[in-house]
Amino acid sequence: MSIVTNPFIASGKIPAKLFCDRKDESKRLIQSLTNGANVVLMSPRRVGKTQLIYHCFDKPEIKDHYITIFVDILRTSSFQEFTYEFGKAVFNTLATKGQKMQKLAIATMKSLMGNITIDPATMLPTFGLAIGNIQNPAYSLEEIFRTLELAGKKCIVAIDEFQQITNYPEKNIEAILRTHIQELSNSLFIFAGSERQLLEEMFLESSRPFYNSADIQSIDIIAEEKYCEFVQYHFNKNDKKIANDTISHVYHLFEGNTYYNQKTFREAFAQTAQGETCSLETVDNSINLMIKEADHLYSEKLSRLSLPQKELLYAIANEGRAQKITSGAFIRKHQLSSTSSVQQAIKKLLALGLVSTSSSEYFIADQLMYLWLRK
Repeated sequence: MSIVTNPFIASGKIPAKLFCDRKDESKRLIQSLTNGANVVLMSPRRVGKTQLIYHCFDKPEIKDHYITIFVDILRTSSFQEFTYEFGKAVFNTLATKGQKMQKLAIATMKSLMGNITIDPATMLPTFGLAIGNIQNPAYSLEEIFRTLELAGKKCIVAIDEFQQITNYPEKNIEAILRTHIQELSNSLFIFAGSERQLLEEMFLESSRPFYNSADIQSIDIIAEEKYCEFVQYHFNKNDKKIANDTISHVYHLFEGNTYYNQKTFREAFAQTAQGETCSLETVDNSINLMIKEADHLYSEKLSRLSLPQKELLYAIANEGRAQKITSGAFIRKHQLSSTSSVQQAIKKLLALGLVSTSSSEYFIADQLMYLWLRK
């Protein structure tokens, strides 16, 4: 009996044959990079921005001609941490590109080389430095950029959640990075992020260092028709059935969020036997299981909020899309304390990423958390 591979992948690298659509977005991103442009790639969280980058990195136009480096800085909170994550990503990538690249990294990134060890499984050097070992981030960063410049083969560096640098206590990071990047002739950059407003301010305001320094590209949710075709194809291919109405139910519940769509259908696919039809009850059970599994995580997040912050979070969840949250009508409707209290609370909720804003509306950033709050 052959083992059926679940085609709905929600995390990790997605093989090209299981990648849903994004043909236009892939073509545009590859075209910008191969024509020598840096790119700002914006999208809401968990709609496939990171997967799109990996997907394009695997295309022959990129894979055969560039060294590709990916660094996620979402959890960084300082210039020192940024330098650590950036240096680790550059070194670990170059360490897999042969002895010449290994020697280059070791020779040029001297301030980061104190704890290099050999992995006995791969016999490759590994980046063993701790964050606290970086005593002079500016100097170490200069070494990292010099390594990229000397790499020989052209590099493409994707920095995910790039807007995070605006939260660092050091206030000149944009200028420092811009100065280094504009001096490079051997590297291109993808500045990816999920906070559209922050990224637009960084790259479209004339007073900011990165003004007009990259092509701006935005990706949205996958079109419902395309995603329905994708789900139908993989169910049918494995002798299973699912109605379009069932797929649409999930799609709209999560507002097209690729991550939660994939998680739902991964579980529903596993629960549907060959020759059977996946029912609405099956997908709802999958969603309820996801909500139950996330209960502890979301409860922990709420435990760290003040009472006014919790009250505003529930008020926004009750509205779905909340407008004029500092108005007297909104405050009275949801029994909030005052305008100043709401103003302070929304700053914190936005900073924590629990709430997002678009077109003067406020909404819960995480669709699963929204369902959890409603329950």
